[in-house]
Amino acid sequence: MNFRMFTAMVTPYDSELQVNYDKAAELAHYLVEKGSDGIVVSGTTGESPVLSKAEKLQLFTQVKAAVGDQAEVWAGTGSYNTQETIQLSREAEKLGMDGLLLVVPYYNKPSQEGLYRHYEAVAKSVSLPIMLYNIPSRTGINMLPDTVARLAALDNVVALKESTGIMDQMSLLKNLLPDRMAIYSGDDSQTLPMLALGGQGVVSIASHLIGPQIKQMMMAFGQGDIQAAQALHNQLFGMFKGLFITTNPVPVKQALNLLGMEVGGVRLPMCAANESEIAELKQLLASYQLL
Repeated sequence: MNFRMFTAMVTPYDSELQVNYDKAAELAHYLVEKGSDGIVVSGTTGESPVLSKAEKLQLFTQVKAAVGDQAEVWAGTGSYNTQETIQLSREAEKLGMDGLLLVVPYYNKPSQEGLYRHYEAVAKSVSLPIMLYNIPSRTGINMLPDTVARLAALDNVVALKESTGIMDQMSLLKNLLPDRMAIYSGDDSQTLPMLALGGQGVVSIASHLIGPQIKQMMMAFGQGDIQAAQALHNQLFGMFKGLFITTNPVPVKQALNLLGMEVGGVRLPMCAANESEIAELKQLLASYQLL
Protein backbone atom coordinates (compact mmCIF):
# COMPACT_ATOMS: atom_id res chain seq x y z
CA MET A 1 0.00 0.00 0.00
CA ASN A 2 1.16 3.52 -0.77
CA PHE A 3 0.91 5.30 2.58
CA ARG A 4 0.66 9.09 2.59
CA MET A 5 2.10 11.78 4.85
CA PHE A 6 0.33 15.11 5.19
CA THR A 7 1.90 17.90 7.24
CA ALA A 8 -0.35 20.08 9.37
CA MET A 9 1.70 23.21 8.66
CA VAL A 10 2.38 25.96 11.20
CA THR A 11 1.45 29.51 10.22
CA PRO A 12 4.61 31.66 10.20
CA TYR A 13 4.45 35.16 11.71
CA ASP A 14 6.76 38.15 11.59
CA SER A 15 8.01 39.98 14.70
CA GLU A 16 4.66 41.79 14.96
CA LEU A 17 2.74 38.47 14.80
CA GLN A 18 1.44 39.32 11.34
CA VAL A 19 1.24 36.38 8.93
CA ASN A 20 4.49 35.99 6.99
CA TYR A 21 3.14 34.75 3.65
CA ASP A 22 6.56 34.52 1.99
CA LYS A 23 7.81 32.31 4.82
CA ALA A 24 4.65 30.18 4.55
CA ALA A 25 5.39 29.58 0.88
CA GLU A 26 9.02 28.77 1.68
CA LEU A 27 8.05 26.39 4.49
CA ALA A 28 5.49 24.59 2.31
CA HIS A 29 8.11 24.07 -0.39
CA TYR A 30 10.56 22.76 2.23
CA LEU A 31 7.99 20.29 3.60
CA VAL A 32 7.31 18.90 0.13
CA GLU A 33 11.05 18.46 -0.41
CA LYS A 34 11.15 16.49 2.87
CA GLY A 35 8.51 14.03 1.70
CA SER A 36 5.10 15.53 2.46
CA ASP A 37 2.47 14.27 0.02
CA GLY A 38 0.14 17.01 1.18
CA ILE A 39 0.04 20.21 3.22
CA VAL A 40 -2.83 21.14 5.51
CA VAL A 41 -3.09 24.94 5.81
CA SER A 42 -4.93 26.60 8.69
CA GLY A 43 -5.52 23.50 10.77
CA THR A 44 -5.11 23.38 14.54
CA THR A 45 -1.32 23.46 14.14
CA GLY A 46 -1.77 26.47 11.85
CA GLU A 47 -3.63 28.32 14.65
CA SER A 48 -6.87 28.49 12.67
CA PRO A 49 -8.95 29.90 15.57
CA VAL A 50 -6.86 33.10 15.65
CA LEU A 51 -6.59 33.67 11.91
CA SER A 52 -9.01 35.99 10.13
CA LYS A 53 -10.91 34.81 7.06
CA ALA A 54 -8.80 37.14 4.87
CA GLU A 55 -5.57 35.70 6.34
CA LYS A 56 -6.74 32.14 5.70
CA LEU A 57 -7.65 32.85 2.09
CA GLN A 58 -4.32 34.54 1.45
CA LEU A 59 -2.49 31.58 3.02
CA PHE A 60 -4.43 29.14 0.83
CA THR A 61 -3.48 31.17 -2.25
CA GLN A 62 0.22 31.56 -1.39
CA VAL A 63 0.80 27.97 -0.34
CA LYS A 64 -0.98 26.53 -3.38
CA ALA A 65 1.06 28.79 -5.65
CA ALA A 66 4.29 27.68 -3.96
CA VAL A 67 3.53 23.96 -4.05
CA GLY A 68 1.84 23.77 -7.44
CA ASP A 69 1.27 20.17 -8.48
CA GLN A 70 4.12 18.78 -6.36
CA ALA A 71 1.77 17.98 -3.47
CA GLU A 72 -1.86 18.42 -2.48
CA VAL A 73 -2.89 21.46 -0.46
CA TRP A 74 -5.86 20.96 1.85
CA ALA A 75 -7.60 23.90 3.49
CA GLY A 76 -8.64 23.84 7.13
CA THR A 77 -12.06 25.48 6.83
CA GLY A 78 -13.93 23.83 9.69
CA SER A 79 -15.34 25.68 12.70
CA TYR A 80 -18.22 25.57 15.17
CA ASN A 81 -20.35 27.69 12.83
CA THR A 82 -21.86 25.72 9.95
CA GLN A 83 -22.68 28.72 7.75
CA GLU A 84 -19.20 30.24 8.16
CA THR A 85 -17.68 26.83 7.40
CA ILE A 86 -19.72 26.62 4.20
CA GLN A 87 -18.72 30.13 3.12
CA LEU A 88 -15.01 29.57 3.74
CA SER A 89 -15.13 26.13 2.10
CA ARG A 90 -16.69 27.60 -1.05
CA GLU A 91 -13.99 30.30 -1.16
CA ALA A 92 -11.28 27.64 -0.76
CA GLU A 93 -12.77 25.69 -3.65
CA LYS A 94 -12.68 28.79 -5.87
CA LEU A 95 -8.98 29.19 -5.03
CA GLY A 96 -8.20 25.70 -6.34
CA MET A 97 -7.54 23.83 -3.09
CA ASP A 98 -7.25 20.05 -3.40
CA GLY A 99 -9.45 19.24 -0.42
CA LEU A 100 -10.92 20.43 2.87
CA LEU A 101 -10.07 19.42 6.44
CA LEU A 102 -13.19 19.88 8.58
CA VAL A 103 -12.79 19.63 12.34
CA VAL A 104 -15.68 18.47 14.51
CA PRO A 105 -17.49 21.64 15.66
CA TYR A 106 -15.91 22.64 18.95
CA TYR A 107 -17.31 24.35 22.06
CA ASN A 108 -21.02 24.02 21.19
CA LYS A 109 -20.97 20.19 21.58
CA PRO A 110 -23.60 19.09 19.03
CA SER A 111 -25.30 15.69 19.24
CA GLN A 112 -24.27 12.93 16.82
CA GLU A 113 -27.27 13.91 14.67
CA GLY A 114 -26.10 17.54 14.78
CA LEU A 115 -22.63 16.45 13.67
CA TYR A 116 -24.12 14.53 10.76
CA ARG A 117 -26.24 17.46 9.63
CA HIS A 118 -23.32 19.90 9.96
CA TYR A 119 -21.07 17.81 7.73
CA GLU A 120 -23.88 16.96 5.32
CA ALA A 121 -24.62 20.67 4.83
CA VAL A 122 -20.96 21.47 4.12
CA ALA A 123 -20.42 18.45 1.87
CA LYS A 124 -23.44 19.35 -0.25
CA SER A 125 -22.23 22.95 -0.66
CA VAL A 126 -18.90 22.04 -2.35
CA SER A 127 -17.51 19.43 -4.71
CA LEU A 128 -14.04 19.19 -3.09
CA PRO A 129 -12.94 16.03 -1.27
CA ILE A 130 -13.49 16.29 2.49
CA MET A 131 -11.41 14.87 5.34
CA LEU A 132 -13.35 14.73 8.61
CA TYR A 133 -11.28 15.53 11.72
CA ASN A 134 -12.16 13.90 15.03
CA ILE A 135 -10.18 15.24 18.01
CA PRO A 136 -12.19 15.02 21.24
CA SER A 137 -9.39 16.49 23.39
CA ARG A 138 -9.82 19.79 21.52
CA THR A 139 -13.52 19.72 20.63
CA GLY A 140 -15.09 18.20 23.73
CA ILE A 141 -16.98 15.57 21.72
CA ASN A 142 -16.15 12.24 20.07
CA MET A 143 -17.64 11.67 16.63
CA LEU A 144 -18.68 8.03 16.87
CA PRO A 145 -17.97 5.41 14.18
CA ASP A 146 -21.69 5.06 13.32
CA THR A 147 -21.81 8.79 12.51
CA VAL A 148 -18.66 8.56 10.37
CA ALA A 149 -20.20 5.61 8.54
CA ARG A 150 -23.33 7.65 7.76
CA LEU A 151 -21.17 10.47 6.44
CA ALA A 152 -19.12 8.08 4.30
CA ALA A 153 -22.22 7.64 2.16
CA LEU A 154 -21.72 11.21 0.91
CA ASP A 155 -19.67 11.09 -2.31
CA ASN A 156 -17.09 13.74 -1.42
CA VAL A 157 -16.44 12.59 2.16
CA VAL A 158 -13.32 10.56 1.44
CA ALA A 159 -11.15 10.53 4.56
CA LEU A 160 -11.01 10.80 8.35
CA LYS A 161 -8.27 12.23 10.52
CA GLU A 162 -8.72 10.23 13.72
CA SER A 163 -7.17 11.63 16.90
CA THR A 164 -8.87 9.71 19.69
CA GLY A 165 -6.03 7.32 20.39
CA ILE A 166 -8.65 4.60 20.90
CA MET A 167 -7.51 1.60 18.89
CA ASP A 168 -10.79 -0.26 19.37
CA GLN A 169 -12.54 2.72 17.77
CA MET A 170 -10.12 2.47 14.85
CA SER A 171 -10.98 -1.24 14.45
CA LEU A 172 -14.69 -0.48 14.56
CA LEU A 173 -14.24 2.23 11.93
CA LYS A 174 -12.48 -0.22 9.60
CA ASN A 175 -15.37 -2.65 10.01
CA LEU A 176 -18.00 0.00 9.26
CA LEU A 177 -16.41 2.15 6.55
CA PRO A 178 -16.15 1.43 2.81
CA ASP A 179 -12.66 0.74 1.45
CA ARG A 180 -12.64 4.09 -0.39
CA MET A 181 -12.71 5.96 2.98
CA ALA A 182 -9.10 6.55 4.07
CA ILE A 183 -8.25 6.86 7.77
CA TYR A 184 -5.25 8.96 8.80
CA SER A 185 -3.64 9.10 12.21
CA GLY A 186 -3.91 12.55 13.76
CA ASP A 187 -1.10 11.78 16.22
CA ASP A 188 2.43 10.96 15.12
CA SER A 189 2.95 8.48 17.97
CA GLN A 190 -0.08 6.45 16.85
CA THR A 191 0.81 6.26 13.16
CA LEU A 192 2.33 2.78 13.21
CA PRO A 193 -0.42 1.19 15.36
CA MET A 194 -3.04 2.71 13.07
CA LEU A 195 -1.26 1.46 9.94
CA ALA A 196 -1.40 -2.01 11.48
CA LEU A 197 -5.18 -1.63 11.83
CA GLY A 198 -5.67 -0.46 8.25
CA GLY A 199 -4.79 3.24 8.34
CA GLN A 200 -3.70 5.10 5.22
CA GLY A 201 -1.05 7.41 6.73
CA VAL A 202 -0.68 10.41 9.02
CA VAL A 203 -1.46 14.09 9.24
CA SER A 204 1.78 14.91 10.98
CA ILE A 205 3.33 17.62 13.11
CA ALA A 206 6.73 16.00 13.59
CA SER A 207 7.19 15.94 9.79
CA HIS A 208 8.27 19.60 10.11
CA LEU A 209 11.45 18.14 11.62
CA ILE A 210 11.75 14.43 10.72
CA GLY A 211 9.62 13.99 7.61
CA PRO A 212 11.95 11.59 5.75
CA GLN A 213 12.22 9.31 8.79
CA ILE A 214 8.42 9.12 9.20
CA LYS A 215 8.10 8.32 5.50
CA GLN A 216 10.78 5.64 5.89
CA MET A 217 8.87 4.06 8.80
CA MET A 218 5.67 3.89 6.77
CA MET A 219 7.52 2.53 3.73
CA ALA A 220 9.14 -0.22 5.83
CA PHE A 221 5.72 -1.24 7.15
CA GLY A 222 4.24 -1.20 3.64
CA GLN A 223 7.04 -3.48 2.41
CA GLY A 224 6.34 -5.95 5.21
CA ASP A 225 9.50 -5.15 7.20
CA ILE A 226 7.64 -4.86 10.50
CA GLN A 227 10.81 -5.08 12.59
CA ALA A 228 12.36 -2.08 10.79
CA ALA A 229 9.11 -0.11 11.12
CA GLN A 230 8.96 -0.85 14.85
CA ALA A 231 12.60 0.14 15.31
CA LEU A 232 11.99 3.46 13.53
CA HIS A 233 8.83 4.10 15.56
CA ASN A 234 10.75 3.53 18.78
CA GLN A 235 13.59 5.74 17.59
CA LEU A 236 11.21 8.59 16.65
CA PHE A 237 8.92 8.22 19.67
CA GLY A 238 10.88 10.75 21.74
CA MET A 239 10.31 13.41 19.08
CA PHE A 240 6.64 12.50 18.69
CA LYS A 241 6.01 13.04 22.41
CA GLY A 242 8.51 15.88 22.89
CA LEU A 243 6.53 18.13 20.57
CA PHE A 244 3.69 18.02 23.10
CA ILE A 245 5.52 19.23 26.22
CA THR A 246 3.09 22.16 26.07
CA THR A 247 0.14 22.99 23.81
CA ASN A 248 0.65 22.43 20.08
CA PRO A 249 1.90 24.34 18.05
CA VAL A 250 4.06 26.13 20.66
CA PRO A 251 6.79 23.42 20.77
CA VAL A 252 7.06 22.81 17.01
CA LYS A 253 7.25 26.55 16.26
CA GLN A 254 9.91 26.98 18.95
CA ALA A 255 11.84 24.01 17.54
CA LEU A 256 11.73 25.45 14.02
CA ASN A 257 12.94 28.79 15.34
CA LEU A 258 15.82 27.06 17.15
CA LEU A 259 16.78 25.52 13.79
CA GLY A 260 16.82 28.95 12.14
CA MET A 261 13.53 28.61 10.25
CA GLU A 262 12.14 31.85 11.77
CA VAL A 263 8.43 31.03 11.85
CA GLY A 264 7.79 33.51 14.67
CA GLY A 265 5.80 33.15 17.86
CA VAL A 266 2.18 32.29 18.60
CA ARG A 267 -0.85 34.54 19.01
CA LEU A 268 -2.73 34.89 22.27
CA PRO A 269 -4.36 33.13 24.02
CA MET A 270 -1.36 30.83 23.49
CA CYS A 271 2.01 32.08 24.64
CA ALA A 272 5.65 31.28 24.04
CA ALA A 273 7.51 28.33 25.52
CA ASN A 274 9.14 29.08 28.87
CA GLU A 275 12.86 28.70 29.63
CA SER A 276 12.65 25.12 30.89
CA GLU A 277 10.58 24.09 27.86
CA ILE A 278 13.07 25.73 25.50
CA ALA A 279 15.93 23.91 27.25
CA GLU A 280 14.04 20.63 26.87
CA LEU A 281 13.44 21.28 23.16
CA LYS A 282 17.12 22.10 22.61
CA GLN A 283 18.04 18.79 24.24
CA LEU A 284 15.46 16.99 22.10
CA LEU A 285 16.75 18.48 18.85
CA ALA A 286 20.33 17.72 19.82
CA SER A 287 19.42 14.09 20.56
CA TYR A 288 18.19 13.76 16.96
CA GLN A 289 21.33 15.49 15.58
CA LEU A 290 19.21 18.40 14.35
CA LEU A 291 20.86 21.07 16.47
